[in-house]
Amino acid sequence: MNWFTILMTCVACINFLLLIFMVFLEKRKPQTIIAWLTVLTFLPILGFVFYIIFGSGLSVRTRRMIRKKAISERDIIKNIDGIQTLEQAKLDGILLGDKELVTLCYSFGSYPIPCNDIKIFTNGKDKIEALKKDLLSAKYSINIEYYIFADDKVGKEIMTILCQKAKEGVDVRLIYDSIGSRKAPRRFFNKLKKAGGRVGEFFPPFMHIRLINLKLNYRNHRKIVVIDGRVGYTGGINIRDDHMGMHKKLKPWRDTHVRIEGGGVYALQNIFLDDWRYCTNENVPPSLYLQNGFFPPPSLKGNATVQVVSSGPDSNVQKIKEVYVKMILDAHQRVYIQTPYFIPDDVFFSALRIAVKSGIDVRIMVPAIPDKKTVYLATLSYLKEMAEMGIKIYLYNGFLHSKTLLVDNNKVSIGTCNTDNRSFGLNFENTVIVYSKTINQEYSDIFAQDLKCSKDVGISYFQKKRWITKLLQAIMRLLSALF
Repeated sequence: MNWFTILMTCVACINFLLLIFMVFLEKRKPQTIIAWLTVLTFLPILGFVFYIIFGSGLSVRTRRMIRKKAISERDIIKNIDGIQTLEQAKLDGILLGDKELVTLCYSFGSYPIPCNDIKIFTNGKDKIEALKKDLLSAKYSINIEYYIFADDKVGKEIMTILCQKAKEGVDVRLIYDSIGSRKAPRRFFNKLKKAGGRVGEFFPPFMHIRLINLKLNYRNHRKIVVIDGRVGYTGGINIRDDHMGMHKKLKPWRDTHVRIEGGGVYALQNIFLDDWRYCTNENVPPSLYLQNGFFPPPSLKGNATVQVVSSGPDSNVQKIKEVYVKMILDAHQRVYIQTPYFIPDDVFFSALRIAVKSGIDVRIMVPAIPDKKTVYLATLSYLKEMAEMGIKIYLYNGFLHSKTLLVDNNKVSIGTCNTDNRSFGLNFENTVIVYSKTINQEYSDIFAQDLKCSKDVGISYFQKKRWITKLLQAIMRLLSALF
């Protein structure tokens, strides 16, 4: 027996043990196990390396630490004067008949907060201009967290403002994701430290060597800004020139972001502090955040009720996905989805099938110009089946980066979560459920405008694809559980 045979035998045994581990200990989904089985069978050595980098789950220690540092949103909010309880909200009728959905979100730790003013942005330039204005007006605190915070034109503009406010004595805290912001050098973030601000890197690489990150497959995909505990931002737009529409190929860049003014920002603040406490190992008691003005008494700014739902790989429950499924199954009239990537699992797939077969107007809009070709091939494979079921498919003439779900005439979800396995199970995400007929109508009008810039494609569009494209779609779909 030569050395190559011995090596391959050892690799085969290790790979077999990995599969046993996935089935009985990690209890992975069948499609994920099948995908890894395919990779480990046809690329045994390379597949093993891929699994170590991309496939292994978060360690028990990491999960325990994240949970240990987390602050209960209910424990914080119940101590704020003027906040309604869930029971009061139901009695006052502010939930517009969505009591089951609200209760589901509440079971995930999300409080329904009434009287918020909501501003929707559909492009990066408008969002950044509004954000800069709010940052400059900050008096006490700025908490900012982005998946991508780039060292480019728009990144330098925001960093300059943050440094300025830190020098003025404002408590400025910044979290950036190690993978998403990998192109930005540490000296870029050190500017804020030198100005008196504080910085946290989420899942930093081993020994601070960017090329060695054992948590490469898990990203903090959130985009959160909270100013003085009263104004909050979240959605799909990162701090990056590309998201301002400056990408040479991905034009026009269509995105969605939301500005919240009112008590609804408490949940965004809570999510930020959870991430902050984990990545900086801060141990101050939660009551101190209340004393320091991070959760000021609510101001009545509008008439929209909001719930912010967060999810991540630290939990066995895919909270945002379950909320989406509940929204779809509760629909009576319409379900409109906008997402750059569409790779649903069986549960999400079934919810859409039930909806369209029940006579609901289901529409899915994705970009016509992809930024990730492998993911896009898998997306097209799923969309073909959606079209066969009677769901209307639209390709936006440009790059669509919005992550929105509009249901009926009284609610819409706007957040950071794509409709794919990565966002549902591997990324740290958040989304805002807005209960408001006014905001629903506003986004319905935005969707209608997007339709004018989109191509309505049917089954024939997918059938006309070349055989090689169909083959690649099938392969990418098989491996989509790994994306």
